[in-house]
Amino acid sequence: MAGRDDAPRPTDAAWAEQLLDHLRPGGADVGRIVDWLAAATGAAVCLYDDTGTVLAGTALTLERRLLADIAAGRLASAAAQDGGRHVRLVRVALPPPASAGVLALARTAPFDRRVSDVVTRTATVLALLLRAQETAAAGHRLERATADLRLAVLQLLMVEDVVAARRVAAGFWPGLLDTDTACVYVMETGPGDRDRLAEECRTATGERALVVRCPAVDAHVIVLAPHDAAGARLRTLLRRRPGTYLGGSARQSLARTATAYGQAVSALAVARFRPGRAAVHAERTHPERLMDPAALRAWTARLLRPLDTLAHHTRAELLATTRLGLEFTAISAAKVLGVSRNTVRARMDRVEGLLHADFSDLTVRAAVHLALTAHLARTEDEPPPAAPDGAGAARLGDLLAGPALRTWAHDLLGRLDGDARDLRRTLRAWIAADGNAERAAGRLGVHAQTVRDHVRGAEPVLERQLLASGSDLYEVVLAHLAARELTVPALPRTQPDLPGAPVHG
Repeated sequence: MAGRDDAPRPTDAAWAEQLLDHLRPGGADVGRIVDWLAAATGAAVCLYDDTGTVLAGTALTLERRLLADIAAGRLASAAAQDGGRHVRLVRVALPPPASAGVLALARTAPFDRRVSDVVTRTATVLALLLRAQETAAAGHRLERATADLRLAVLQLLMVEDVVAARRVAAGFWPGLLDTDTACVYVMETGPGDRDRLAEECRTATGERALVVRCPAVDAHVIVLAPHDAAGARLRTLLRRRPGTYLGGSARQSLARTATAYGQAVSALAVARFRPGRAAVHAERTHPERLMDPAALRAWTARLLRPLDTLAHHTRAELLATTRLGLEFTAISAAKVLGVSRNTVRARMDRVEGLLHADFSDLTVRAAVHLALTAHLARTEDEPPPAAPDGAGAARLGDLLAGPALRTWAHDLLGRLDGDARDLRRTLRAWIAADGNAERAAGRLGVHAQTVRDHVRGAEPVLERQLLASGSDLYEVVLAHLAARELTVPALPRTQPDLPGAPVHG
């Protein structure tokens, strides 16, 4: 930018105030200060770093050796006359790794004492501003690195690698995971407000909880809380934040962090309907707890036996990925695990092939999810006693035929009978269509949006989230299977069909 000697310039009393104005929050900018200096001195101005690269302003034709001498500290400043130009060079301290920069000015008029004073003070201000910006940038880099570490710890817990998670956390948050159990909370706010919410969660829990910005949902903050006090503090925070919701899990072992996360997401869906905007996963009766334990263990072991030939770490990786993939979409599971969605799909495809199971079938997904839930519970407990005679041949139809489970199923689905829209019929058709509203609508002779509305209307009645995959949906599917309102899938497929019970072909 060429300097104009005739341009109006600030008075001696005003220039210092104008320069300070450029340091106010929101207005501190190196380029703006360089432009101001050009206008205040009637000069062309350029700020260089120690390599001669332009940081702000427009490059000037200058002697490179002189620039190098000033940047290296051999000279603090220099003045020269080059033809019709008067040139002024001043050293500017830069934050590491640079040594120093050079503020260069060129104009047709000589530099009087007043202008030289403006240049010197501006160089000092630029040095302070650049150092402050680097300090802020370093703080942001540290914050991002810390956030990445928090996410890494959560991802290790999601795949049941508790030992590695403790090892990573110990160096940064000593004692945080010195416990066997924890609750998981998910808080929801507007996407633009999430960073502030995460900071408030860290403050509220006093760094005694693992606070992670959810990698899958932009509006969610995940809080893994080993100590009971964190839940009360999050509720106190919630009351001060209109438009924010809180869902919490039951207390789970650290190895079941993925299960706890799914429970918190499910509770969050319920919280949206509650005046207090908070809900905790109900300690309700889960279907697997109503099944014969020995028979369930035997069926689970038989279903998952094809994975037993794999290396231990490969088997654990496939099981953890499949469990999350059944709970969430492939994209969300990938973000939670820190891998690509193609990796999630490839792992699930491998499990699908090994189990000879069709994951496009919603009843099959529910059955495999049941097996994975039972497998995780078994691996955490003491070795099970030997199965009684005949338990090793148990099939899914046997597990679903128990009187306690059938009573639970009829009671759960019976909640829908009081709705005049016949939500039960719609939900049954929607599940039979593998959650596809268009196919279900074709079978029922209604519009697809009607199906979606009915399924959405069933959610608060059943107190379960249905439109998103997860344990809530699979419980409702198992209820339909136990009530014999849907066909029971034949798993493992290598076994003969259960006499008298309908099965898929």
